[in-house]
Amino acid sequence: MLTEAEFSSWSASLSLSSQQYAMIQSIRSSPPSRRVRGRVGNVVGRYPSKKMGVIIQFESHRNELARIYEMEYDPEVLEYYDQPPKIKLQYCCLNGRQIGVLHTPDFFVIRREEAGWSECKTADELEKLASKMPNRYQSDSNGNWRCPPGEEFAKNWGLYYQVCSDQEINWRKQRNLYFLEDYLSDKLEVPTQEIVETIKIISASPGIKLSELITAGINADYIYKLIAD
Repeated sequence: MLTEAEFSSWSASLSLSSQQYAMIQSIRSSPPSRRVRGRVGNVVGRYPSKKMGVIIQFESHRNELARIYEMEYDPEVLEYYDQPPKIKLQYCCLNGRQIGVLHTPDFFVIRREEAGWSECKTADELEKLASKMPNRYQSDSNGNWRCPPGEEFAKNWGLYYQVCSDQEINWRKQRNLYFLEDYLSDKLEVPTQEIVETIKIISASPGIKLSELITAGINADYIYKLIAD
């Protein structure tokens, strides 16, 4: 997590107003606004984030947890918070009535160049919600999902609001992150000689299998650490 000095420096780099600074600082200092609950087809859980130094809640094993892995190891993501304070969305219902609803996004994310709210849903969920609330959930011409009232709320704060569909998740990357997780966060130092020898073997046999590289005498931990780095 950012220190207070680092957060102040980040805020200054984006020329945030005092109101923006106070609002984001309030999110940073608040506990999750709700406890996640399981539903039919969902697997809830808790992820011990090394980046954040706290437990991060998730309501979906195949969606929110995948997003957590991405944020945990994305160097552009400085901090992320689950179940941030509620925000108010205003939009027009199917019957033409204007309503305002309090909504708890899944995450609030602080990136190097921006910050905002993130809502994770499956494509099936979004299709159903869009038919019931077309002014709240919409698919653009590129097939990306949006929440116009969420975007409007965020725009008033100079931030972003994004809807993340499970169809956008790169599952090959997810498997690699899960497999290499210990090495992505580990401070293991690979000896220079091992690096030289590994490069020498791979250069002599481009496309060599991982099992063959290990058999050649290279420590498996060193290989995985080099891949992670």
